[in-house]
Amino acid sequence: MNNGDKHIPSGISVPQSFIDGPVDMGLVKEFVSVAEDLKYKGLWVQEKIIGEISSLEPINLLSYISSLTSTADLGVAVIIGSTRNPILLAKELASLDQMSGGRLILGYALGGNPRNYSLMDGPDSKRVRHFIESLNVIKSLWTEDSPDIEGDFWNFDGLSIYPKPLQKPHPPIWFGGRHPDALKRAVKYGDGWMGAGSTTSDQFVEHMGIIKKELSYLNKSENDFKISKRVYVAIDSDRTRAEEKLRTWFKANYGNPDLGSQVSIWGTSDEIIPELQRLIDSGAGMLMFNPVFDHMFHLETIAEEVIPFLTAGN
Repeated sequence: MNNGDKHIPSGISVPQSFIDGPVDMGLVKEFVSVAEDLKYKGLWVQEKIIGEISSLEPINLLSYISSLTSTADLGVAVIIGSTRNPILLAKELASLDQMSGGRLILGYALGGNPRNYSLMDGPDSKRVRHFIESLNVIKSLWTEDSPDIEGDFWNFDGLSIYPKPLQKPHPPIWFGGRHPDALKRAVKYGDGWMGAGSTTSDQFVEHMGIIKKELSYLNKSENDFKISKRVYVAIDSDRTRAEEKLRTWFKANYGNPDLGSQVSIWGTSDEIIPELQRLIDSGAGMLMFNPVFDHMFHLETIAEEVIPFLTAGN
């Protein structure tokens, strides 16, 4: 795999949700070790706390992955901020950044199912305010010795947590989201944005227009704001078989098999490259590939037959 300057930095989603059987930690271990050998830029997980599918909790999983790897970025896309205590989250993630040697990327979002918020002490109202205030708590605890916080949800004087994250001033914070207001928040408060895997290429292009407009409005450089896209992919010479497997996975995870057909990219390696290149040409500076079956096959095939033929944008 050639990941030189002209090729797009690429991440890969780690097997995390298991719809066909028990949790397979042997697969996870082999996957992340081979991924790092293949020079993937980042190893990514996501959050799914409640549901009937076996899905590993992301912070614990990244801690495990950090012990097996040494160079790849460790990203979570995304933590649902409204369902996490920001003081505890700041401590957990600072510890993870230290243990991994400064490799954490925090994906942070408001999303999730509001019906589940009360089960995890989330807000019943003022969700956006709670989200922004929680983010401020995390950043303050990461960057100040003994910050004072006075807000609607969090109030404390001289609260300290140590160790601070290894990365300075703090680990990169990439937002998720697709609503125009969420995209504007990403530019205002974040260091980057990852387009959701559950959005189409056309939607990504539309969202990029909003992102670029907001960057210009806030006088922020596009070079300093990282833009990425999660892409559900399936490589198979039998397109019908690939689509059916995608639909099965999307039904289990999203309750909507049609979404798999709408947002995924599938076919042979040669067939999927043009659509992936379109995402890059539209502004994606990193692609995070998310295979949902035959994980080892996809890990190696994407590295050998897809990434070398994708060219980074200007």
